[in-house]
Amino acid sequence: RRFEKGNIVVDLGRAEAILPRREQVQTETYRQGDRIQAYVLDITRASRSAQVVLSRSHPGLLMKLFELEVPEIYEGVVRIEACAREPGFRAKIAVSSTDPDVDPVGACVGLKGARVQAVVGELRGEAIDIIPFHPEPAHFIVHAIAPASVARVYIDEHTHCMELIVPDDQLSKAIGRRGQNVRLAAQLTGWRIDIYSEGRHQEMNEKAHNELTRITSIDEGQVEALIRNGYRSVQ
Repeated sequence: RRFEKGNIVVDLGRAEAILPRREQVQTETYRQGDRIQAYVLDITRASRSAQVVLSRSHPGLLMKLFELEVPEIYEGVVRIEACAREPGFRAKIAVSSTDPDVDPVGACVGLKGARVQAVVGELRGEAIDIIPFHPEPAHFIVHAIAPASVARVYIDEHTHCMELIVPDDQLSKAIGRRGQNVRLAAQLTGWRIDIYSEGRHQEMNEKAHNELTRITSIDEGQVEALIRNGYRSVQ
């Protein structure tokens, strides 16, 4: 309907809603008279009348758009287990199925990609990775870091951190443009992720081996065990 200090006022029919600047997507442009599909983020009662707050950048919008496009999600056969977005650029969703005969990724992609393309179109070209959810964190992270392949995964439960070792030629793909791929994978899985190439990892281990063998009271097997568990210095 109109613009107010960068915020957009939207006509809902019987009421007005506001799409604040912070909830807009920086790559999108809006014009008066446009039809806007948005996620209802909040309803505030600060003033005499309730105010509906909308969002175009919230992960909930992506999830609801898939629910509209994929009947299996609406019916509860396919579940969106996790979702991460960098609005306007890229998103990842992890999906699972309660029916072994239903492929959750295939259901979301649709025939010739029709379903996912409908969501991409509504989000004005935001790239979407659909990955299979796995309850085992190591398996899940291997899917989440796609399209890069992973050679090894080391997990530290105490610090909730994962170390991914990738082939040398896969490092830039795993990290992604401006770190986008690894950031989204970390948001999606809920783990802190460190990525190293196989060459760099080998260098680090050799340096750690030289450092730890200075402790005369431990043998070679104990040195290897320490390195395997993430200890790389005497300190």
